[in-house]
Amino acid sequence: MNAPVVPAMSSSGSVPAEDLLLTADLLLAGGLTGTTAAGRNCGACLALRTALEIGVDRVLDAAVPGLADATMRAKLLCLHRYTAERTARRTRAIWSHLCLGCHYHHYEIGPAYDQVRVWRVEVGELVRELAS
Repeated sequence: MNAPVVPAMSSSGSVPAEDLLLTADLLLAGGLTGTTAAGRNCGACLALRTALEIGVDRVLDAAVPGLADATMRAKLLCLHRYTAERTARRTRAIWSHLCLGCHYHHYEIGPAYDQVRVWRVEVGELVRELAS
């Protein structure tokens, strides 16, 4: 049995956003045995949200060193000053959806596989836009 590939940490101590996108792909493909579909979807949401947060941090830290240390809600409010308004708006929206998707509530079904796949595509595009 092959063990899943775990993303390597960079020298700054964080996992690159691109590796988190690959982790989400692995989870969505069912590449981890012993996990439920709901658990894989939730885990993929967490990986996607973290990748998006890393992309936002890159933009903000390049523009104003230290701004990346603010809360994520504050960062999202500032983002439109340092990137296109449409990109900032999309980032806020998808981040909010991912927050709901990665928190387990026993009275909710959780995000569906198809929805998480849509979010994966959107986060991949946003991470690339934020990096450029």
